[in-house]
Amino acid sequence: MNEYPHFLYSEIENTPMAQAKFSVLPIPMEKSVSYGSGTAFGPRAILQASNQLEVWDGFSTPAELGIHTLPPVNCEQEEAAISEIANCIKNILETESIPVVLGGEHTATYAVIKGYLEAGIKDFGVVQIDAHADLRDAYEGNPLSHASVMKRIVDADIPLFQLGIRAFCEEEVGAYKKFSVTYIDAEELVAQNINEITLPEGFPDNVYFTLDIDGMDPSIFPSTGTPVPGGLGWYQTLNLFRSVAQQRKIIGFDLMEFAPIEGFHAYDFSAALLIYKLMGIYSRNQKA
Repeated sequence: MNEYPHFLYSEIENTPMAQAKFSVLPIPMEKSVSYGSGTAFGPRAILQASNQLEVWDGFSTPAELGIHTLPPVNCEQEEAAISEIANCIKNILETESIPVVLGGEHTATYAVIKGYLEAGIKDFGVVQIDAHADLRDAYEGNPLSHASVMKRIVDADIPLFQLGIRAFCEEEVGAYKKFSVTYIDAEELVAQNINEITLPEGFPDNVYFTLDIDGMDPSIFPSTGTPVPGGLGWYQTLNLFRSVAQQRKIIGFDLMEFAPIEGFHAYDFSAALLIYKLMGIYSRNQKA
């Protein structure tokens, strides 16, 4: 199957966006990867694997709230793709559906945030799970690199809280201080098995949650271009998302940097299940 099916395509219809709680946007972007490749194939692999999911997630049936899957964004030209992504996000937000974004390299998150800002939504923060700080002003001369995506976000005066970071450079340490980035690094988060966090006082009531798959340990997801040992576990990741959802209003979330490994469909399925689990946690912890 080469086309992009809709999420849970064997179990549910593709709900019209205006009637769907969740709108899934596939972004097969891969322009600035700096180690392994394959993120362009991530969204399709996740959608195809979603065919194997149970609609009951163990606690509830998120699919009953309606899931709409949009066509994939054309990512051949980076700047044009960023504009198209932003427009797609604005269209989703107009229907009051929740954007659920499938990447693609992490640069796509910048375009997503751009869509929120252009839609007039400005008072929100970003919570990030990642192995990397992504706070370089530019990487290999490219300010739109996946390694610079969070720098573009703090440049827009959006508060940032990072979880699980374990790879960063001296330049990024300076960015932490300059932009008052709050964080719990992996050395503390993972080593102490922290499953609940308290967001800082004054952190915005609305939160966009971005999950780079390399934030989780390579023993669970080796299917990424930039794996780093010492990452988060499966249940810890879900618990941290739940912790944020119980404190703040989640206005959207994404799963980035997933690069499927041919012949190892377990990772595709796990990524699809992770997305569906996040939908479930959202639906059980957020006000209608």
